[in-house]
Amino acid sequence: MKEAPSGMKHLYQRIRDDIEAKIMSGEWPPGYRIPFEHELMAEYGCSRMTVNKVLSTLAVNGLITRRRRAGSVVAEPSTRQAVLDIQDFALEAARTGTVYHFKVVHRSIDPIDTAAAHRIGLPVGTEMLYISTLHVMDDVPQAFEERLISLATVPEANGEVFKDAPPGTWLLRRVPWTDAEHIVRAVNADSTMAKRLQIRTGAACLVLERRTWQAGAFVTEARITYPGERHHLMGRFSPSVKGSSAVQ
Repeated sequence: MKEAPSGMKHLYQRIRDDIEAKIMSGEWPPGYRIPFEHELMAEYGCSRMTVNKVLSTLAVNGLITRRRRAGSVVAEPSTRQAVLDIQDFALEAARTGTVYHFKVVHRSIDPIDTAAAHRIGLPVGTEMLYISTLHVMDDVPQAFEERLISLATVPEANGEVFKDAPPGTWLLRRVPWTDAEHIVRAVNADSTMAKRLQIRTGAACLVLERRTWQAGAFVTEARITYPGERHHLMGRFSPSVKGSSAVQ
């Protein structure tokens, strides 16, 4: 089966958009089997070359994993590529035998200001979900998280109340990211943050800022403040090139 060049380009984009939409919406969760090439060919009335090109692009962008003879599946969200992983408090609590709970302190949909637009590279006024969460273990506050979520990239977040899982965990289960950026800095707690974390005003805190993208589309920005005396952040990694003289 052959298509004209213009038809091929149109079908390629249509198939890619359809598959990406199903992955991004969570309709096809991590591990879900993508229809086989012959199934997509029949559904869209296109050639194997067009289907193969779509799947290859999705694999390069980290959305799917192609397995020889077994077909393709939606890729598992990965944190192993990050030098620093954002802590999954629920998993940490289960590992250490502590009791974890979280509280959504603030949730609203608002346009981003100039500073946020500059950080994430989107137009001023773009609507985002703003959500703040307090993470608590054994009744002791462990971190305060302030997060932006792109409603354009993750539209289902618009109606999510985050009752069963905190925003970070909820996102990781649904949206595979392909690029991340970290910034770590030290701050002194102001009176508001001190009250939230039950520490003294002026106490040292660690702040981890993380921004993630999925195939060039902004997903989320998280700003997590940890009481300095209760936490340390560690990353383990290797030089990307053998013999590299990268800063250590």
